[in-house]
Amino acid sequence: MDSQIYGVSNLFYFTFLTFLAFTVSALPVNSPGKPSNSVAQINSNSVLVALLDSHYTELSELVEKALLLQTLEEAVSKHNISIFAPRNEALERDLDSEFKRFLLEPGNLKSLQNLLLFHMIPRRIESKHWVNKKPVFHTSLCPDAIDEKLPLHQKNGQKIVGTARVIKSDDIIRPDGIIHGIEKLLIPKSVQQEFNARRSLRTTSAVLPEGAPEVDPRTNRLKKPAPVPVGAAPVLPIFDAMAPGPSLAPAPAPGPGGPHHHFDGESQVKDFIQTLLHYGGYNELADILVNLTSLATEMGKLVSEGYVLTVLAPNDEAMAKLTTDQLSEPGAPEQIMYYHLVPEYQTEESMYNSVRRFGKVKYDTLRLPHKVMAEEADGSVKFGHGEGSAYLFDPDIYTDGRISVQGIDGVLFPPEESNAPKAAPATKIVSKPRRGKLLEYACTMLGAVGQDSHFSTCH
Repeated sequence: MDSQIYGVSNLFYFTFLTFLAFTVSALPVNSPGKPSNSVAQINSNSVLVALLDSHYTELSELVEKALLLQTLEEAVSKHNISIFAPRNEALERDLDSEFKRFLLEPGNLKSLQNLLLFHMIPRRIESKHWVNKKPVFHTSLCPDAIDEKLPLHQKNGQKIVGTARVIKSDDIIRPDGIIHGIEKLLIPKSVQQEFNARRSLRTTSAVLPEGAPEVDPRTNRLKKPAPVPVGAAPVLPIFDAMAPGPSLAPAPAPGPGGPHHHFDGESQVKDFIQTLLHYGGYNELADILVNLTSLATEMGKLVSEGYVLTVLAPNDEAMAKLTTDQLSEPGAPEQIMYYHLVPEYQTEESMYNSVRRFGKVKYDTLRLPHKVMAEEADGSVKFGHGEGSAYLFDPDIYTDGRISVQGIDGVLFPPEESNAPKAAPATKIVSKPRRGKLLEYACTMLGAVGQDSHFSTCH
C-alpha cells in the first residue's frame, strides 16, 4: 500500500516538473543588453530630468523649444553625457537680442538645435578630469560640428571649456550624466555663419535700384541692359518675370537677372515649406505648393532673381472647406494660390500699422488684375470681403527678409467682376392693324353722310 502511494507520488511530481520546465522555456526572454521597448525609458534620477528641474531655467526652456528631448533620451540610453549649462543671465540679458531673435524664429530650428547640442559631450567628464594645462579636445553631440571639437583645459587654476569659464563644476551629478555651470554661451561656427548670412541678407535686401529703366514694350526687355548690383531689387516688375500659364509653357520664364543669382531662392522656399510642416496645421498648403502645382519651383526662381513675396497661408481647416468643383478645373489650384501671393515683403506689424493708419489697404497679388483688401477688425487684420473674408490667425510663421508667411483662417477669392447692367426686357407693343387706302376712302364718304358710326372698322 505504501509503495503504491509512493510510486504514484513520484509519477505525479515528475509530470508536474516536466510541465513547469516546458512552460518556463516557452516564456519570452529579454536579454539584458536589449530592452523590450524600442523607446528608451528614462527614470526620475536621469540627468535630463535634473536639467529640466534645475535652476538653469533658460537652458531647459530652450531644450524644450528645440524639440530635443527625444534626441537626448536616445543619447543618454547609449552613454553618459556631460552638459555645460550657461547661466540664466548669459541667455537672458547678455545675449545679443538680434541673435536671440534669430534662434527663436521657426525657420531656424536646426540652428537652435545645433547650438544646444554643442554644449553636450557624449562622455562623463568630472572636475577631476581637468588635470592637464594642455587642451583636451572632445566631440560634441552637434552633428554639424564634427570637425569643431570642444577644448577642455586649465588656465591660472580655472577650468575652461572652449571660450567659457566653468563657474560651477560638478553642479549636478547623476548616474547617467553630469552638469557643469559655465559663464557664457558657446556658439559653433556653423550657427555663427548662418546668422551672419541672414544678417547680411537683410542688409543687402534694403538696397534700392538707381534710375528708371527703359523697357522695350515689344520685347518686354531692357533697351540698354545694365548689370544689376548685388542685393539690388530687380528692375522689371515681378509680373514680367513670372511664368506663362500652363496652357502656354509649363516651365517658369527666366527673370531679368539671368543666370547670375544673388539669392538662393530654392533653399529659402524649401526652408519656409519645412517650417510650415514643423509649425503644424498647414500641411494642405505645403502639399499644393510642392505636389499639385509647380509653384514652389516658380517661387524659388522669383526669389533667386531678387523679388520678395508675402504668402497669405490658409490653414488646414480652411483648405478642407474647398469643394471639388473649385479645384477640378484646369489651373484652379494655381489661380487660388496666386491670389494669396503678395509681391511685397509684409510682416504682421507692418500690415497692422497700415490698416490702423489708412483704414482699408489694397495689396497687389500675382493674380492680375485682382487685389486683396485688408482692414482692421477686432485688433487684427482682416482680408477679403463679407463671408469670404479671413483673419490673420498665425502671424509671422516665417520671415527671412525675402519671404514672409502669414497664417490666415480662410481661403480668399477675388470679388466677382462687375457685370454689365442687364437690359430691361423689351415690352411687347401690339400695334393696331393699319387700314387700307380703299377702306379709309369709304369711311370718309360714310362720315360725310353721317353713317360711319354704324361700322366698327371706321372707328
